[in-house]
Amino acid sequence: MTISTQPWHHPDPGTAVHLDMVPDQVLHALGSGDSAGLEPIYANPFLTGPECDWLWRHRSAQVSDSPGDAPWITRLIIDPHLDAAVGVAGFHGPPDANGMVEVGYRVDPALRRRGYARKALEILLDVARTHPDVRTVRATISPDNVASRALIDGYGFVERGEQWDDEDGLEIIYELSVAEADTAQG
Repeated sequence: MTISTQPWHHPDPGTAVHLDMVPDQVLHALGSGDSAGLEPIYANPFLTGPECDWLWRHRSAQVSDSPGDAPWITRLIIDPHLDAAVGVAGFHGPPDANGMVEVGYRVDPALRRRGYARKALEILLDVARTHPDVRTVRATISPDNVASRALIDGYGFVERGEQWDDEDGLEIIYELSVAEADTAQG
């Protein structure tokens, strides 16, 4: 089964926030650091700044090597009330051989503490829950990222260990069975 390239919407129809795929040409422009000429929605200071720089380079290379990953990976968190991208969220790639996908999300620091990460995570969990190839959702979080750890706590994620990430340092590994995601409350 393929994954939708269309915007991913929140399971609650009353929630306007959605996740939009980044067009390939925009992804590669951001990955190369060439945001001149991009529409304002893609060229805001957060998306073109140092907090997202590595992400775009990494995802651009990933899509160049594996074009089929594009619908799964980093999308823009869009708040239509602001007509703006307020952050990024997506999976690190399609499900692996064991049916595992890893979530990632990042919200513009100027717009944090407004529920955007929560809404993005709920959308990602809904996508994972409805895709037949996904059995497990993983989140890896720095031990000092209290806000992100508190966010996933309400969704039934279980700590599975730790790992060292060359980009992010020490991370705690959390996993959630998709079957359990059906019953977890946010």
